[in-house]
Amino acid sequence: MIARVRAGEREAYAELVRLHADVAHRTAVLLGAGSDAEDVVQVSFVKAYRALATFREGAAFRPWLLRIVANEARNAGRAARRLRSAVERNAALEALPPAADDDPESLAVSRERRAELLAAVQALSEPHRMVVTCRYLLDLDEEETATVLGWPRGTVKSRLHRALARLRAGLGEPVLAARCDDGGRRP
Repeated sequence: MIARVRAGEREAYAELVRLHADVAHRTAVLLGAGSDAEDVVQVSFVKAYRALATFREGAAFRPWLLRIVANEARNAGRAARRLRSAVERNAALEALPPAADDDPESLAVSRERRAELLAAVQALSEPHRMVVTCRYLLDLDEEETATVLGWPRGTVKSRLHRALARLRAGLGEPVLAARCDDGGRRP
């Protein structure tokens, strides 16, 4: 059947899909794709079709396909976690107090600064993003941050220092200084 697909016979690939769709779907669900299982299976079949030229002659198709499904399920899980994390960070930034004066211009500038800050925090590496989130967005002290992250206190201090330096470089010092003037919070 693989030879027929490689020869350009589309119906042969449709037959492969029909034969393996159920096991591919079960695999995606069991490996954590959840409600995205159907999407994972579709993407997997497309990737398998495109990579068919690399399929080793005489090898079993099913394990090869299920490896693609497993990788896609893992990728979907990571993407879902990143999305949840971004939504949580955004909610945390939205919870920050607004500028002291309530005039529309100040509020607009404050929202703009929050958006810039969120983008800069999201661009940090995971350890730097975690330490900034704990320390400033969750308002934890150094000891609490160390406990939450399971790091020594010195690691929290050094990673926080590096993260703030990266934020300053990414945002420019005036934005951070102005942010600190908006209620005394950092970064």
